[in-house]
Formats: sequence, structure tokens, C-alpha cells
Amino acid sequence: MAPATAGQVWAHVGQPFKAAGWDVLVLGAGRMGTAVTLFLRDLRPEWRVLLVEEGGLPNEDGATILAPGLWTLAGLPEDRHAEAQWGRAQLEGRFGGAGGQARTLLSLGQDGEEDTGALLTRHPELTGMVDPAGAPRAAVHEAFTYRPGALALAAGQAAVRAGADLLLNTRASLIPGGACLERLTVTNTHQIVTHETHEVQAPQVVVALGAAGPHATEHGLGVHTRHARAYRQTPRLNVPTSDTTPVLHAAGLTLRPQSGGVTIIPPVHHRDPHGYAPQGGQLTGVPTGLRRETLEDLVSALEVLPALGTDALETGRSLADVPGAWLALPHGDPAGLPWHGEVAPGVHLLLGGPQADTLGLSTAYRLAAQLAGVALPEGWAPAVSPR
Repeated sequence: MAPATAGQVWAHVGQPFKAAGWDVLVLGAGRMGTAVTLFLRDLRPEWRVLLVEEGGLPNEDGATILAPGLWTLAGLPEDRHAEAQWGRAQLEGRFGGAGGQARTLLSLGQDGEEDTGALLTRHPELTGMVDPAGAPRAAVHEAFTYRPGALALAAGQAAVRAGADLLLNTRASLIPGGACLERLTVTNTHQIVTHETHEVQAPQVVVALGAAGPHATEHGLGVHTRHARAYRQTPRLNVPTSDTTPVLHAAGLTLRPQSGGVTIIPPVHHRDPHGYAPQGGQLTGVPTGLRRETLEDLVSALEVLPALGTDALETGRSLADVPGAWLALPHGDPAGLPWHGEVAPGVHLLLGGPQADTLGLSTAYRLAAQLAGVALPEGWAPAVSPR
């Protein structure tokens, strides 16, 4: 078969855009949107696919670029292990440029097969970070870390090379049978304004807008969903780490070695109410950039992770000082697994959420396979139905 002709990319309003006959519109070019676009081109190369993104590739304001990038089977239902392993194979093979690295994950607590003190002897860089008296035992799991932003970039570029079209700097809203596309530009006073508007129709639309996806379907189509969102911050702990430093899970927190230090991943406890605006809290009366829920999680973990009570923790002075992003919560569940479903005829909602690092790629493939009429790989669980 002859190699595919590369798709067209519209990066700015100086490039004339004309609505054409696409078979599938994909709204959102995070890792979920770029992956489903690439898989659609793999499975149905005769289909024309348009990928639309409000920012760049990847979007620096989205959850993808701040995602932990931590693949692990720990805590995952056994019937999803096969597709999780498939996703890891993609990360190590097709997307090998996403900075992937095998690591160990240590789950610290009162139970486990390993002695925490003995593990600290093997990993001396953890000595000042972990107090074994607070967590004398540890369970050891396999893990794999990578850069989700690099994954989105690689998947998006591969999709374009395979023939998908890409429209950047364009805000999309759903309309019956397609989407309204607002091409954005910046004025000389640095205001973002709509340069032109197009209405594009397509038989199938994939909404991969992350935490904004459920609202987009409700606002554009009047479709009510049970999904929710939560704002998660990922503060920095400036302690030395290396390529061999394990990932830690302790007192509900996950500590992911990254760029010579540690990214802290707090748990998601609940959905944030509609209209909630994230704001920093106070620590002993001093304003910080950490929201109150995150502060409480960090303080409660001090017995196990004393380094959190030192100057190594970056608390910031305001919300802008601490990286954070909105996460989709499939079905409103803080532990909800990635999900896709047809929320209106021809409109498919695709959500990643807290487990997108492990099951995001396979969930995107599930949707692409459903649209293309292709069977799932052997060993995968049956199609996931909405709860």
C-alpha cells in the first residue's frame, strides 16, 4: 500500500481555512484526542479526520502537560491489566520518544513484603525523605514513567503524517451534526479575539476536551451527564533524585521523581462543585499557593514523609505559583477509570481522568475500534458500559 499523504495543518489565521467533508471531528488535542485521531487513521485510513485544538500542540494550559506520567498496575482491576500492558508497549515502542523509563514503585505503610528500612539502605537518597518508623513495611510494584506532553506531541505529529488534518488556535463548540469553530488571533493589545467562524458537519464527533468535555456536551447539545471535575495541584519537593529513585506512594500521596527532584501527586478526594474557583490556603497564618485540601493532605503525611515539613517543599505565595489543572472525573468518581460513551447520536465523549496515565491510550483505542468496527485486541475486557 502506498504511504499516506500527510494531512494539512492550520496553525494561524493567516492560513486560509475552508470547511471540507470530514468523516470524524476530534475536539481537543491532548493525549486522548491525539491518540484517538492516530488510531482512527490506523484503522480507517480512508476516513478524513480533523483534529481541532484551542491552543498549540500540546496545549500548555491543559491537564496533559501537567499529568504525572506514571504507569502502574497497582490498584488497577485485574480485568484491565491486558490493555494496560498494551498501553505500556505503545509507550515503549511507538511512542518511545516520550521519555519513558522503567522504575520501581514502593507503597509504604503498615503492610507489605519488604522492610522499609532495608529499602532505604538500597536507596539512600530516600533517607531524609522517608521515616520508616511511620511506615515500617512496603509493597513493591512495577512502574513506568513518561512525559504525557511529549506523548501528545508525538501522537499528534504521527496522526498528521498519517493523513489527519490539524486546526490549531481554534475554539470549538458543539452544534447539532458537528461543531462551530472559532479561529482565534491576538490583537496588538494582547487580547484573544475571534478572527472568523466556521460551521463544520461530520457524521461522527469525538469530544476529547478533558474536564471541559462534559460541560461542552451539556451546553452545546443539552445533554446531561454524570461526569464531574476536580482541580489537582502538583507541588514540587526539591530533594535530590536520580534515574533509579523509586516512585513512592505513602499516606495517600504519590511522589514521582522528575527532573532531579520530586513531583507530589495528591489524591483526588471528591468532585469540586460547579462554579468552584481554586484558591490558595494558609499555613500557620501565612498565605500559600496550595489549596486547603492539598495542605491537609501534606500535613497528614508528615509522620511518614518528614521532608514535607522542610523548606524543600515549594508552597508558593499564590495559586499561580503551584502547577495545577482541572481533571475530568468519569461518572463523578475520584477513582473513575478512563471512559468513552456516545452521549448523543454521533457524538462520543472521551475522558481520561486520574488513571489516564495507565489506561488512556487503550481507552482511546477502544473508541477508535468501536467507530471503525474493528475487534478489540485479544485478552481485553469487554466494552466498558456506563454506570
